[in-house]
Amino acid sequence: MDPVVPDLLDYIGQTPLVELTALQVKPGVRIFAKIEGQNPSGSVKDRIALGLVLAAERDGRLKPGGTIVEASSGNTGIALAMVGKRRGYDVKVVLPKATVPAIVEVLALYGVDGIFCEQCQDMRQAVGLAKSMAERHGWHMLGQFDDPTNVRVHYEHTGGEILAQLPQVDVFVAGIGTGGTIMGVGQRLREANPAVRIVGIEPKMGDRLQGLCSMSDGFRPPLLKMDQLDGRWLVDHASAILAAERVIKSEAINAGISAGAALHVALREAERLEQGNIVVMFSDGGWKYLPAKPWEAARAGDPTLDDVHWW
Repeated sequence: MDPVVPDLLDYIGQTPLVELTALQVKPGVRIFAKIEGQNPSGSVKDRIALGLVLAAERDGRLKPGGTIVEASSGNTGIALAMVGKRRGYDVKVVLPKATVPAIVEVLALYGVDGIFCEQCQDMRQAVGLAKSMAERHGWHMLGQFDDPTNVRVHYEHTGGEILAQLPQVDVFVAGIGTGGTIMGVGQRLREANPAVRIVGIEPKMGDRLQGLCSMSDGFRPPLLKMDQLDGRWLVDHASAILAAERVIKSEAINAGISAGAALHVALREAERLEQGNIVVMFSDGGWKYLPAKPWEAARAGDPTLDDVHWW
């Protein structure tokens, strides 16, 4: 048994890589899920929240007792709430319209101000508001969308963990989001296997999937380098939600909506392979989405699914 550690933040990372044995599509093709819901606040965003805060402390941009502000529709805000509390900072999270209600409730439990922007229809507008608030009040904006520390954290840690757990990776599937995960992990995996296929996921044009933005809607994350992607899939809400439901029923893994989108694509990628290992990012767990009952809405074809930032 591991010894007790002095700080909760020491438990960020070293998440399980689990083979999805019930969902294998053909002999010789194996799918593995990186279970990021095992991080302390429940998502992959713990990694960049800690990395960006520590980097800002080192270079003097973030002073003791300061205030952090960031735009988020969910997991980054929650991760910052946890990291900020542990490091002694006040945290403000700008939330775009139609954020999943449970996100706001979790932030409130941490004692974090969730600042709703009713006029913010997408993440670009929420980021703009966060920047203006940082300038006006002298707060520190984390900058998850443009700080290269985001990519470096995933290169050094997430990618390194995956290779230690599974040295041969033939396909890597992850949501594009800020670009940090897919760029950082992708670079590390490509160094080990130049033939690895790096596949990104984004929502269909007009869909507001929590944590991801459709580049068809005019937003391209500054950290993303399109020439480093070997494939790009567009996923709708219903497909993502139903895949998340499928994995809990078949594998007993309670995964979030972005994990469902990634699995939906991983299964399609598996059809193209004769043999090989596919690693898919399960960026968070499904617990916070349960009150909204998205699975019922997806099965019913509820058109309002596209009005919520699910991932």
